[in-house]
Amino acid sequence: MKKQKEKSAKTTHVSSAKIKTVKDLENLIKNKKTILIASIKNLPSAKFQEISKKLRGKAEIRVPRKNLIFMALDSSGKEAANQLKNQIKGSVAILFSDLDAFDLALDLIKSKSSIKAKTGQEAVDDIEVQPGPTDLIPGPAISELGALGIQIQIDKGKINIKEPKIIVRKGQKISSGAADVMSKLGIKPFSVGFVPLCAFDSKENKIYLEIKINREETLKELKTIYSKALAFAVEIGYATPETIKFLIGKAGIYGRAMEKIINPKEDVQENKTMEEEK
Repeated sequence: MKKQKEKSAKTTHVSSAKIKTVKDLENLIKNKKTILIASIKNLPSAKFQEISKKLRGKAEIRVPRKNLIFMALDSSGKEAANQLKNQIKGSVAILFSDLDAFDLALDLIKSKSSIKAKTGQEAVDDIEVQPGPTDLIPGPAISELGALGIQIQIDKGKINIKEPKIIVRKGQKISSGAADVMSKLGIKPFSVGFVPLCAFDSKENKIYLEIKINREETLKELKTIYSKALAFAVEIGYATPETIKFLIGKAGIYGRAMEKIINPKEDVQENKTMEEEK
Protein backbone atom coordinates (compact mmCIF):
# COMPACT_ATOMS: atom_id res chain seq x y z
CA MET A 1 0.00 0.00 0.00
CA LYS A 2 2.81 2.38 0.96
CA LYS A 3 4.63 1.76 -2.35
CA GLN A 4 1.42 2.33 -4.30
CA LYS A 5 0.86 5.67 -2.53
CA GLU A 6 4.45 6.76 -3.28
CA LYS A 7 4.04 5.77 -6.92
CA SER A 8 0.77 7.66 -7.28
CA ALA A 9 2.29 10.70 -5.58
CA LYS A 10 5.06 10.79 -8.20
CA THR A 11 2.63 10.45 -11.11
CA THR A 12 2.44 13.71 -13.08
CA HIS A 13 -0.86 14.63 -14.64
CA VAL A 14 -0.57 15.83 -18.25
CA SER A 15 -3.58 17.71 -19.53
CA SER A 16 -5.26 16.68 -22.75
CA ALA A 17 -4.46 20.11 -24.18
CA LYS A 18 -0.71 19.57 -23.69
CA ILE A 19 -0.90 16.09 -25.17
CA LYS A 20 -2.70 17.52 -28.21
CA THR A 21 -0.09 20.29 -28.59
CA VAL A 22 2.80 17.79 -28.46
CA LYS A 23 1.08 15.55 -31.00
CA ASP A 24 0.45 18.51 -33.30
CA LEU A 25 4.13 19.57 -33.08
CA GLU A 26 5.29 16.00 -33.62
CA ASN A 27 3.22 15.72 -36.82
CA LEU A 28 4.64 19.01 -38.12
CA ILE A 29 8.20 17.86 -37.43
CA LYS A 30 7.58 14.59 -39.28
CA ASN A 31 5.69 15.98 -42.26
CA LYS A 32 7.15 19.41 -42.99
CA LYS A 33 10.38 19.82 -44.96
CA THR A 34 11.78 22.70 -42.87
CA ILE A 35 11.74 23.43 -39.16
CA LEU A 36 13.20 26.89 -38.54
CA ILE A 37 13.94 28.55 -35.21
CA ALA A 38 13.67 32.36 -35.20
CA SER A 39 14.25 34.89 -32.44
CA ILE A 40 11.30 37.16 -31.67
CA LYS A 41 13.06 39.07 -28.90
CA ASN A 42 11.66 42.61 -28.46
CA LEU A 43 9.20 42.01 -31.31
CA PRO A 44 5.95 43.97 -30.79
CA SER A 45 2.83 41.83 -30.94
CA ALA A 46 1.43 43.93 -33.79
CA LYS A 47 4.52 43.22 -35.88
CA PHE A 48 4.31 39.51 -34.99
CA GLN A 49 0.73 39.41 -36.28
CA GLU A 50 1.72 41.32 -39.43
CA ILE A 51 4.50 38.87 -40.28
CA SER A 52 2.27 35.90 -39.48
CA LYS A 53 -0.29 37.14 -42.02
CA LYS A 54 2.40 37.56 -44.69
CA LEU A 55 3.60 33.99 -44.13
CA ARG A 56 0.12 32.48 -44.22
CA GLY A 57 0.17 29.59 -46.67
CA LYS A 58 3.98 29.45 -46.58
CA ALA A 59 4.65 28.45 -42.99
CA GLU A 60 2.92 27.50 -39.76
CA ILE A 61 4.17 29.43 -36.76
CA ARG A 62 4.17 28.14 -33.21
CA VAL A 63 5.43 29.65 -29.96
CA PRO A 64 5.17 26.59 -27.71
CA ARG A 65 6.56 26.08 -24.24
CA LYS A 66 10.11 24.71 -24.30
CA ASN A 67 9.26 21.44 -22.58
CA LEU A 68 6.48 20.70 -25.09
CA ILE A 69 8.64 21.20 -28.18
CA PHE A 70 11.36 19.11 -26.53
CA MET A 71 8.85 16.30 -26.01
CA ALA A 72 7.74 16.57 -29.63
CA LEU A 73 11.33 16.44 -30.88
CA ASP A 74 12.04 13.38 -28.74
CA SER A 75 9.00 11.51 -30.00
CA SER A 76 9.41 12.51 -33.67
CA GLY A 77 12.12 9.90 -34.27
CA LYS A 78 14.32 12.44 -36.06
CA GLU A 79 17.54 12.30 -34.09
CA ALA A 80 19.31 15.09 -36.01
CA ALA A 81 16.45 17.45 -35.16
CA ASN A 82 17.36 17.13 -31.48
CA GLN A 83 20.28 19.47 -32.14
CA LEU A 84 17.68 22.24 -32.35
CA LYS A 85 17.14 21.96 -28.60
CA ASN A 86 20.29 23.94 -27.82
CA GLN A 87 18.98 26.81 -29.97
CA ILE A 88 15.56 27.01 -28.34
CA LYS A 89 16.24 29.58 -25.67
CA GLY A 90 14.88 33.01 -24.94
CA SER A 91 11.99 34.32 -27.00
CA VAL A 92 11.75 32.20 -30.12
CA ALA A 93 9.14 31.11 -32.63
CA ILE A 94 9.23 27.80 -34.49
CA LEU A 95 8.24 27.80 -38.15
CA PHE A 96 7.22 24.68 -40.06
CA SER A 97 7.23 24.88 -43.84
CA ASP A 98 7.67 23.00 -47.11
CA LEU A 99 9.90 25.82 -48.38
CA ASP A 100 13.67 25.45 -48.47
CA ALA A 101 15.22 26.67 -45.21
CA PHE A 102 17.09 29.54 -46.86
CA ASP A 103 14.09 30.62 -48.95
CA LEU A 104 12.03 30.81 -45.76
CA ALA A 105 14.84 32.68 -43.97
CA LEU A 106 14.98 35.18 -46.85
CA ASP A 107 11.23 35.80 -46.53
CA LEU A 108 11.77 36.56 -42.85
CA ILE A 109 14.62 38.97 -43.61
CA LYS A 110 12.43 40.78 -46.16
CA SER A 111 9.64 41.16 -43.62
CA LYS A 112 11.82 43.10 -41.16
CA SER A 113 11.14 46.83 -40.78
CA SER A 114 13.20 49.76 -39.50
CA ILE A 115 12.36 51.49 -36.22
CA LYS A 116 13.55 54.53 -34.31
CA ALA A 117 16.19 54.32 -31.61
CA LYS A 118 15.32 54.68 -27.94
CA THR A 119 17.44 56.06 -25.13
CA GLY A 120 19.49 53.34 -23.49
CA GLN A 121 19.44 50.91 -26.41
CA GLU A 122 22.74 49.36 -27.44
CA ALA A 123 23.92 50.11 -30.96
CA VAL A 124 24.44 46.94 -33.00
CA ASP A 125 26.61 48.87 -35.49
CA ASP A 126 28.16 52.32 -35.76
CA ILE A 127 25.41 54.91 -36.29
CA GLU A 128 26.51 57.59 -38.72
CA VAL A 129 24.86 60.84 -39.78
CA GLN A 130 25.39 61.40 -43.49
CA PRO A 131 26.14 64.81 -45.06
CA GLY A 132 23.49 66.66 -47.00
CA PRO A 133 20.43 68.91 -46.63
CA THR A 134 17.85 68.45 -43.88
CA ASP A 135 14.40 69.85 -43.20
CA LEU A 136 15.56 71.31 -39.87
CA ILE A 137 15.40 75.06 -39.42
CA PRO A 138 17.95 77.03 -37.37
CA GLY A 139 17.13 77.14 -33.67
CA PRO A 140 17.53 74.60 -30.85
CA ALA A 141 18.51 71.99 -33.44
CA ILE A 142 21.84 73.79 -34.00
CA SER A 143 22.99 73.23 -30.43
CA GLU A 144 21.58 69.68 -30.37
CA LEU A 145 23.59 68.75 -33.47
CA GLY A 146 26.65 70.60 -32.19
CA ALA A 147 26.56 68.68 -28.91
CA LEU A 148 27.17 65.49 -30.93
CA GLY A 149 30.02 67.03 -32.90
CA ILE A 150 28.00 67.34 -36.13
CA GLN A 151 29.27 70.16 -38.33
CA ILE A 152 26.57 72.17 -40.07
CA GLN A 153 25.92 75.15 -42.28
CA ILE A 154 22.78 77.13 -43.03
CA ASP A 155 21.53 77.17 -46.60
CA LYS A 156 18.27 78.78 -47.71
CA GLY A 157 16.94 78.79 -44.17
CA LYS A 158 17.61 75.09 -43.58
CA ILE A 159 20.36 73.21 -41.78
CA ASN A 160 22.81 71.31 -43.95
CA ILE A 161 25.15 68.68 -42.53
CA LYS A 162 28.66 69.33 -43.87
CA GLU A 163 30.37 65.97 -43.35
CA PRO A 164 29.62 62.47 -42.06
CA LYS A 165 29.77 61.93 -38.32
CA ILE A 166 29.48 58.76 -36.24
CA ILE A 167 27.33 59.70 -33.27
CA VAL A 168 27.11 56.28 -31.59
CA ARG A 169 29.73 53.56 -31.76
CA LYS A 170 28.88 49.88 -31.99
CA GLY A 171 28.16 48.49 -28.52
CA GLN A 172 27.56 51.91 -26.94
CA LYS A 173 24.33 52.93 -25.25
CA ILE A 174 22.29 55.53 -27.09
CA SER A 175 22.02 58.83 -25.23
CA SER A 176 18.82 60.85 -25.12
CA GLY A 177 20.51 63.57 -27.20
CA ALA A 178 21.51 61.08 -29.92
CA ALA A 179 18.04 59.52 -29.91
CA ASP A 180 16.40 62.96 -30.31
CA VAL A 181 18.70 63.94 -33.18
CA MET A 182 18.12 60.63 -34.99
CA SER A 183 14.38 61.08 -34.61
CA LYS A 184 14.52 64.58 -36.09
CA LEU A 185 16.72 63.44 -38.99
CA GLY A 186 14.54 60.39 -39.70
CA ILE A 187 17.32 57.92 -38.90
CA LYS A 188 15.99 54.47 -37.96
CA PRO A 189 19.02 52.37 -37.00
CA PHE A 190 17.21 49.29 -35.73
CA SER A 191 15.07 46.68 -37.42
CA VAL A 192 12.44 44.38 -35.96
CA GLY A 193 11.16 41.08 -37.19
CA PHE A 194 11.82 37.36 -37.05
CA VAL A 195 15.58 36.73 -36.88
CA PRO A 196 16.45 33.29 -38.38
CA LEU A 197 18.78 31.36 -36.05
CA CYS A 198 18.92 27.77 -37.29
CA ALA A 199 16.94 25.24 -39.27
CA PHE A 200 16.46 21.52 -39.86
CA ASP A 201 15.75 20.01 -43.26
CA SER A 202 13.75 16.87 -42.46
CA LYS A 203 13.88 15.57 -46.05
CA GLU A 204 17.67 15.78 -46.28
CA ASN A 205 18.14 15.16 -42.56
CA LYS A 206 20.46 18.20 -42.40
CA ILE A 207 20.83 20.79 -39.66
CA TYR A 208 21.88 24.39 -40.30
CA LEU A 209 23.03 25.89 -37.02
CA GLU A 210 23.87 29.35 -38.35
CA ILE A 211 21.75 31.12 -40.93
CA LYS A 212 23.18 34.43 -42.13
CA ILE A 213 21.74 36.15 -45.16
CA ASN A 214 23.24 39.37 -46.54
CA ARG A 215 21.81 39.95 -50.01
CA GLU A 216 24.02 42.96 -50.84
CA GLU A 217 27.27 41.27 -49.83
CA THR A 218 26.28 38.03 -51.57
CA LEU A 219 25.46 39.89 -54.81
CA LYS A 220 28.79 41.75 -54.64
CA GLU A 221 30.65 38.47 -54.07
CA LEU A 222 28.84 36.78 -56.99
CA LYS A 223 29.79 39.65 -59.33
CA THR A 224 33.45 39.35 -58.30
CA ILE A 225 33.41 35.58 -58.76
CA TYR A 226 31.72 35.93 -62.17
CA SER A 227 34.33 38.41 -63.45
CA LYS A 228 37.17 36.15 -62.31
CA ALA A 229 35.52 33.08 -63.83
CA LEU A 230 34.96 34.90 -67.12
CA ALA A 231 38.62 35.97 -67.34
CA PHE A 232 39.78 32.45 -66.50
CA ALA A 233 37.46 30.86 -69.08
CA VAL A 234 38.78 33.20 -71.79
CA GLU A 235 42.38 32.47 -70.76
CA ILE A 236 41.94 28.69 -71.11
CA GLY A 237 39.82 28.99 -74.28
CA TYR A 238 36.61 27.62 -72.78
CA ALA A 239 33.80 28.44 -75.23
CA THR A 240 30.42 29.54 -73.88
CA PRO A 241 27.86 32.12 -75.05
CA GLU A 242 29.42 34.54 -72.55
CA THR A 243 33.05 34.02 -73.64
CA ILE A 244 32.75 33.51 -77.40
CA LYS A 245 33.10 37.20 -78.38
CA PHE A 246 36.18 37.55 -76.19
CA LEU A 247 37.67 34.36 -77.67
CA ILE A 248 37.10 35.63 -81.23
CA GLY A 249 38.76 38.92 -80.36
CA LYS A 250 41.66 37.09 -78.75
CA ALA A 251 42.01 34.84 -81.81
CA GLY A 252 42.13 37.90 -84.05
CA ILE A 253 44.96 39.44 -82.02
CA TYR A 254 46.91 36.17 -82.09
CA GLY A 255 46.24 35.78 -85.82
CA ARG A 256 47.69 39.21 -86.66
CA ALA A 257 50.69 38.47 -84.46
CA MET A 258 51.29 35.19 -86.29
CA GLU A 259 51.08 36.91 -89.69
CA LYS A 260 53.86 39.29 -88.67
CA ILE A 261 56.03 36.37 -87.58
CA ILE A 262 55.38 34.34 -90.75
CA ASN A 263 55.62 37.25 -93.22
CA PRO A 264 57.96 39.82 -91.66
CA LYS A 265 58.85 41.29 -95.10
CA GLU A 266 55.23 42.14 -95.82
CA ASP A 267 55.02 43.88 -92.45
CA VAL A 268 58.17 45.93 -93.27
CA GLN A 269 56.82 46.78 -96.75
CA GLU A 270 53.49 47.82 -95.22
CA ASN A 271 55.26 50.12 -92.76
CA LYS A 272 57.41 51.60 -95.60
CA THR A 273 54.30 52.31 -97.67
CA MET A 274 52.68 54.04 -94.73
CA GLU A 275 55.83 56.18 -94.24
CA GLU A 276 55.81 57.18 -97.94
CA GLU A 277 52.15 58.18 -97.77
CA LYS A 278 52.95 60.47 -94.85
